[in-house]
Amino acid sequence: MTITAKIVNPEDSSHQNYGREIIVAEADALHQLADSLTETFDQAIELIRNTQGRLIISGIGKSGHVGKKIAATFASTGQPAFFVHAAEAGHGDLGMIAKGDTLLLISYSGEARELHAIIDYAHRFSIPIISITGRSNCNLTRIANLALILPNVGEACPMGLAPTTSTTMTMALGDALAVALLKSRGFSKHDFKLFHPGGNLGQQLKQIVEFMHTGKKVPLVDGDTLMGECLLKMTYHGFGCVGVIDQNEKLIGVITDGDLRRHMNANMLSQKAAEIMTANPVVGHTGLLMADALAIFEKKSITSLFIVDPEKNVLGLLHIHDCLRNSVA
Repeated sequence: MTITAKIVNPEDSSHQNYGREIIVAEADALHQLADSLTETFDQAIELIRNTQGRLIISGIGKSGHVGKKIAATFASTGQPAFFVHAAEAGHGDLGMIAKGDTLLLISYSGEARELHAIIDYAHRFSIPIISITGRSNCNLTRIANLALILPNVGEACPMGLAPTTSTTMTMALGDALAVALLKSRGFSKHDFKLFHPGGNLGQQLKQIVEFMHTGKKVPLVDGDTLMGECLLKMTYHGFGCVGVIDQNEKLIGVITDGDLRRHMNANMLSQKAAEIMTANPVVGHTGLLMADALAIFEKKSITSLFIVDPEKNVLGLLHIHDCLRNSVA
């Protein structure tokens, strides 16, 4: 049964309302896509996971553009993958495909002539094919080792012609394959870091030990220190806090600007640090990534994080400004 997205007449609606109708139509299609997954999806994950070579993705037109994004997602999540242009394949690029690879071919109609050269090549060298199409009775579905078929949903454009809903579903299915594969392999943040050394994401995946302040740059006082001296140390270091340690130099508390406001009174400067501090503060460890630290800052509404070892010895201090300066936020 063909399900056509309900689209309002653009003449009877504002651009915003019409835009919302388009987005809702595509969201509905994604729900149908989620419900349509079968054991073939599991089999596709296992086939890709057991691939000794690379995952080669190909398509033409809008399917090609989506294929490039899917290839990039696989490559960034630990699966060697790249895109081969369907039209260029028959002009030398077939040499980029080898035994041991797996092909992921995308064609909504399932009849793209440009894919014929790749299909023939795959059959000649016994290279398995996974297809993504919008039809169960098309040529690509018939020849594929595994066929992933998108739900029969009308395009979101009012003429039902421009690839909109179909490309959204294809991209989402590619994401689902890549992330499900990632999860099955136990791919971690540390693995992810290897493939994303640059940019904002690369900074988030760096460990806090690369950015934290250490040694004399960390403001520390003992519990008997008078608050007058604590204020001088807080001002000198400029982090808006000071760590409080015991006689064994273990972190037992922290004093922040918030603690000063909460304990403001005429005698505060003559009080001891242990009387003002917040005991058992939130702390971090050296294995944290910058993204983890940023999440702690946001969740706990704090601006400084003392880094300690398992025995509570202070190893360093990370301030939220360190995240901002290094393009982590």
